Amino acid sequence: METLEFTIFPDGRVQEKVTGIVGASCAEVTAAIEAQLGIVVSHEPTSELFATKVQQSGVVNTQTFSSNW
Repeated sequence: METLEFTIFPDGRVQEKVTGIVGASCAEVTAAIEAQLGIVVSHEPTSELFATKVQQSGVVNTQTFSSNW
């Protein structure tokens, strides 16, 4: 599940936390929001940034053996 969580502090700072987005596409998702919020002071990448998506194939290989015993 992809989530964006915002914490707004009394002094006007906004903290943005993104979870559930694998890889660098997080920057694409948040770019428009960050442009509207103002100056970005810092970024702290999570382990999800460096993860890769795993796709499973629907192909199954089977092998049959027969014996003449």
